[in-house]
Amino acid sequence: MGVLVSRYRPSAQYLPASVVAALLAVFSIWCGLRWPAALVPAALFVVSSAIVRYLGTRPVIEVTESDLRIGSRCVPWTEIEQINSTAWTSPLILNICLKNGERFRLIHPGDVQSGEKLLRQIGRRLRAVLIGRSPSGSYSEETIFTEDAPVRSTPAKYPLLRSEDEAEVEEMYQRLKAMGHLDKRGSREDHHD
Repeated sequence: MGVLVSRYRPSAQYLPASVVAALLAVFSIWCGLRWPAALVPAALFVVSSAIVRYLGTRPVIEVTESDLRIGSRCVPWTEIEQINSTAWTSPLILNICLKNGERFRLIHPGDVQSGEKLLRQIGRRLRAVLIGRSPSGSYSEETIFTEDAPVRSTPAKYPLLRSEDEAEVEEMYQRLKAMGHLDKRGSREDHHD
C-alpha cells in the first residue's frame, strides 16, 4: 500500500445540479399534461439529470506513490501502458490501457484546475507511459520518462516552407551575403546614408 499523494473527489456542484434538473423535468411533465410540446424539454431534463447524477456519484480517485486508486480498484503504475485523453477537461476523461490489454475509462468530474493537477500527477508517477498533447488539446503519443529512462524521443518537425521556397530563400541569402548587404551587428552606422 503506497503513501497517499492526493485525493480527488467529484465536484460538489453535480448532485445539486441533478436535483435541479429533476425538478425541472417534473415541472415540464406537469406542463406537458396541458401542452404536449413541453414533454420535449422534460425528456432533455431527465437525461441531463441522469448524466449529472452519474458524474456526481463517481468514485474518489487517489494517487499514491505505488498505484492509482479509482474507488475500490487499485492499478499499480507499472501496469499502465498508455493513457489517452479526450478533449474534455471538465470532466476529465482518460482512456487507460493496461499491459495485459485491459482498457478502462477514468472520469474525474472536477473543475478544470483539479483535472489538470490530476493529469500532471499521473504523468509524474507513470513510467514509460505515452501521453502527449495534440494541436486540438487532447492527449496522444509522447513518451514521458523518469530517471530510469533518460533517452527522449525527438519531437516531429514540420516544415515551414516548401522545398522550392527553401531553395529560393537560401539562394537569396547567399547573393546578399556575397554582395555584402547583410547587416553586421556592430556596423549599423556604415549603412546609414
